[in-house]
Amino acid sequence: MQTTYDDKNRSDHPPSRSPSAPVVWVTGSGAPRVGRTVAEHFASHRYRVALHSHRSIEQAEHVARDWRTRGLDCIVTNGDISDMRAMQSAVDSVIASFGRLDAVIHCAAIWEWKPLEDTHSDDVRRNLEINTLGSYNVARTAGLQMVKQATGGAMVLIGDWAVARPYRDFSAYFVGKGAIETIVRSMAVELATRNSSVRVNGILPGPVMLDPSIDQAAAERIRRACLLQRHGQPEHVAAAAYFLATHEFITGACLPVDGGRTIWSGYETDRIAHPTYPANSDEGHG
Repeated sequence: MQTTYDDKNRSDHPPSRSPSAPVVWVTGSGAPRVGRTVAEHFASHRYRVALHSHRSIEQAEHVARDWRTRGLDCIVTNGDISDMRAMQSAVDSVIASFGRLDAVIHCAAIWEWKPLEDTHSDDVRRNLEINTLGSYNVARTAGLQMVKQATGGAMVLIGDWAVARPYRDFSAYFVGKGAIETIVRSMAVELATRNSSVRVNGILPGPVMLDPSIDQAAAERIRRACLLQRHGQPEHVAAAAYFLATHEFITGACLPVDGGRTIWSGYETDRIAHPTYPANSDEGHG
């Protein structure tokens, strides 16, 4: 069996039910996507886990039951992230169950495309309500809880690398996701000035979980568009989230986890400006 990134970096310690073990709340972790992988990564490092879902409640409950049979202390929260009262209720559930909240990894989001000609105010509003307001709601409710705790806490909000170099047909999405970096910086200041042990950071992932509809040829083009010439994995985001959540001297930062896509646009696009550059200059690259 092929060794995955997570296999190589996973802690050998079993999951914990100790009342002193740290607690992580991972939004968007009900369905088997990046959020679920993040939750699994923290569980492997002896965190007690609060899953979260909105529409994937049955999947989240199934996972929680399975994890509990393996000795993991796990609960399920639910609610629409665009509803601040629902997020406050979810945080209250975490505190009622575990008595503390040490880390929040906010993965819940929507990712929808539509040509500019067909994009209307309702599309923009939906992206703002979920990707922008939802991130704010999670950060505010969880952050104010962490302010109350002597030990503070850490938050990581998931943005998108492509807000720096957007592609077409996702205009409403990029408007909604573009605010994440501002929320990170603003909340880092708001919360640390109330409790200097609270930190807020962000992750800007590249493609780390390709849609099943993408064929082999398209997947290969995506790989070649990556400076590191490889596909990203959800485990790359999970490892970065754990790093930021446990590093005591980083706050207000947004870390690209994109294989270099933000800084590199491919061989052909850049050499257009240098017509005398050798046509075979990329020979020997992986």
